[in-house]
Amino acid sequence: MAELHVELVAADRRVWSGEASLVVARTTSGDIGVMPGHQPLLGVLEAGSVTIRTTGESGEGSVVAAVHGGFLSFADDKLSLLAEVAELADEIDVERAERALERAKSDTDAAAERRAEVRMRAVAAR
Repeated sequence: MAELHVELVAADRRVWSGEASLVVARTTSGDIGVMPGHQPLLGVLEAGSVTIRTTGESGEGSVVAAVHGGFLSFADDKLSLLAEVAELADEIDVERAERALERAKSDTDAAAERRAEVRMRAVAAR
């Protein structure tokens, strides 16, 4: 099976790195799926979930991350997701995210509400 190498990097750390058969991310042009052999591309990431269908020694699985802006670049079966903020769904504290969502709604802070909703969707998608 053909694979692509994926690097998901946030401003402060490498979030995930490995081999995958498919990556789905939200861009300003809409959701995009990238598989091995895809045409080279450069896109702007929007806040949303990134789903990585993994391959490798442990078999197939998936990794879900909440991403808040950034860029993606694909060429030569290497996909780089460079996010302003990114966190794996497994790392998200659900209770804290729920509190942040409620606080954002009561403060009518649309940006904070969007970030909290993205985190909650990533948790639900894992």
